[in-house]
Amino acid sequence: MTLQMNSTHEHAVLELAKVQTLLRARDLAERKLPTVVLTRLVAAGKLERVARGVYGLPGTAISEHRSLAEVALRVPNGVVCLLSALRVHGIGTQAPFEVWLAIEHRAPIPRLDQPRIRPVRMSGNSFTDGIDHLSIDGVSVAVFKAAKTVADCFKYRNKIGLDVALEALRDGWAQRKFTMDEIWHFAAVDRMTNVMRPYLESVTV
Repeated sequence: MTLQMNSTHEHAVLELAKVQTLLRARDLAERKLPTVVLTRLVAAGKLERVARGVYGLPGTAISEHRSLAEVALRVPNGVVCLLSALRVHGIGTQAPFEVWLAIEHRAPIPRLDQPRIRPVRMSGNSFTDGIDHLSIDGVSVAVFKAAKTVADCFKYRNKIGLDVALEALRDGWAQRKFTMDEIWHFAAVDRMTNVMRPYLESVTV
C-alpha cells in the first residue's frame, strides 16, 4: 500500500513539474503532497535541483529569463527592475549578469548565492505602480512595465549611467514599447519630470 501511495505521489509531482517548470517544496505542500518526494525523485534522476530549494525536470528547455523565475520563487515580494527589466522588454543592449530586483524600502535584503541579485530599494508608488506579471518557465514573475523601467533608469542614473537611461528611452520609443502619456505618468511617479523633460521632448521632435 505504501509503495502504491509513493508511486501515486511521485506521479503527481512529475505531472505538476510538466505544467509548472520550476517546483518548490511549498508547491507540494499546497497540494497536500509529501515534500520528501522531491528528494526521492532527485535521487532517482527524475528531477534535478536547479537552485537552492528549486527543482525541475532534467533536460527541460529553459527560457532566456530562467534566473528571473528562480528569483521570483525565492523572493516573491520583489519586482524585476532596471537592467533586468530592460532585458525582458527587449530594450537597449544591456546584458546584466545579476538580477536587478526592486525591494520595498524597509524589507530585509535577500541573500542569494545563485542567481545573484542586485537589490534596489524603492518605496511608495514608485514600488507599487507599473507592475506586469509575466509567466516565465511556468512562474509568475513581477516585472516593471517598459515605461516605468525607463523612468526608473533616469531615477537611478547614478547607479547605471545616464547613457543607459538615454539608450533605453530612445530604443523603447523607437520600438513603440510605450506611449508618451505612459512615460510622462511614470516620470511623475518617480519625480523625474524635470530631469526627463528635455530628453522626452527630443525624442518627439
